[in-house]
Amino acid sequence: MQVSSTETIAGYRVTQTLGVVTGNVVRSKHIGRDIMAGLKTIIGGEIAGYTEMLAEAREVATQRMLVQAEQLGADAVVNLRFTTSAIAQGMSEMLAYGTAVKLGIEV
Repeated sequence: MQVSSTETIAGYRVTQTLGVVTGNVVRSKHIGRDIMAGLKTIIGGEIAGYTEMLAEAREVATQRMLVQAEQLGADAVVNLRFTTSAIAQGMSEMLAYGTAVKLGIEV
């Protein structure tokens, strides 16, 4: 399935809009990541554990969105976007969303 953060996909035209598709996941921190994050606030630098957690969350949210698009019979998802939000102390949500579409060859 084609995925794009733009409204179009090169070489194709959108023939039908099927609707908005979403995928989300809520992740929580664990004590090991919290300890490392606490140390990093003292010495500075990237908190690799959190970076990894968010990358994994983006992947899960994207895959869930694509499953929804496949269920609609989509060829592609355009206008892909991500957003995050805090759900509770130590928990955050990653949401992937876009528009499921059918494609035709550009002439």
